[in-house]
Amino acid sequence: MRIGLFLPAAQFPGQSHAEVLARTVEAAVEAERAGFDGVWFAEHHFMSYGVCPSAVTLAAYVLGRTSRIAVGTAVSVLSNQHPVALAEQAALLDQVGRGRFRLGVGRGGPWVDLEVFGTGLARYESGFVESLDLLLAALTEERITGTATFPFREVPVVPRPLTGPPVVVACTSAATAEVAARRGLPMLLGMHAGDEDKRAMVEHYARYGPPDPGHVAAGVAHVADTRAEAQRVLRTAMPRWLGPGLAGYVPVDDRPRRPRDPEEYAALLCRIHPVGTADDCVATLTATAERTGVDHFVLMVDGTGDPALTRENIRRLGAEVLPRLRG
Repeated sequence: MRIGLFLPAAQFPGQSHAEVLARTVEAAVEAERAGFDGVWFAEHHFMSYGVCPSAVTLAAYVLGRTSRIAVGTAVSVLSNQHPVALAEQAALLDQVGRGRFRLGVGRGGPWVDLEVFGTGLARYESGFVESLDLLLAALTEERITGTATFPFREVPVVPRPLTGPPVVVACTSAATAEVAARRGLPMLLGMHAGDEDKRAMVEHYARYGPPDPGHVAAGVAHVADTRAEAQRVLRTAMPRWLGPGLAGYVPVDDRPRRPRDPEEYAALLCRIHPVGTADDCVATLTATAERTGVDHFVLMVDGTGDPALTRENIRRLGAEVLPRLRG
């Protein structure tokens, strides 16, 4: 079983951007010391849900601060950027990171980002497959030519990847799962999905793609001396982030949007993910792996927003949970 950290750079009330980013980098460095397999950063724009607008940039910095751990994006949003530019950055990090970089990509949403960056609603609604295929071409071929949305003459791709950074695709629908499957790319399943939803996505994927490509599932993890204490801590802290954070998703058009209730969402995350004693965390992750077939997890460990509690959580998970899962 592979266990990594999912670090969205969540901003809690009263925290500066500098404090959030320092906590995020500190967590990544602590993860390597604690024995985790990887750290994954999220891309968000114009919101406190996550204050990292470039997961690739933050991944590059953390590659320089670490020596062993894999470093990835969960995810870089294809609807906001040129896929060849992202492929160039990924190839560069694959080279200088000596194969430690992982590239997670996603469709994103119908958010105001599309207006700010000038990519437009069509890139979100119908352009994901074209963008993904051009990205993959730039990571696997020596020369590429443009497409209908991205017209350009044939060019060489420089630099070439060292290993070809592993690509995973964020999947929240059966249609996207099928896109990933037909290209043999593993899925990244969101932390909102319970075991039944994950299993359904994995089964749908298997109808069109390889049986075990190495899917990744995001979740939340917090270890304490009792299950009640672990859940109390997160159910108290996380709504303070989720409330203003989720409100930052602003549609680019007039489509209605009903945000999740932050307290209900925090309760759901505590219920379906490893939140409790070390025994609880081992049991939850083992059961999820058995039910879904997924054995690679990336866990949000800074759900309190407190740097000291985050460090303690990482250390306890590393010492009390990881060895038992791997054994």
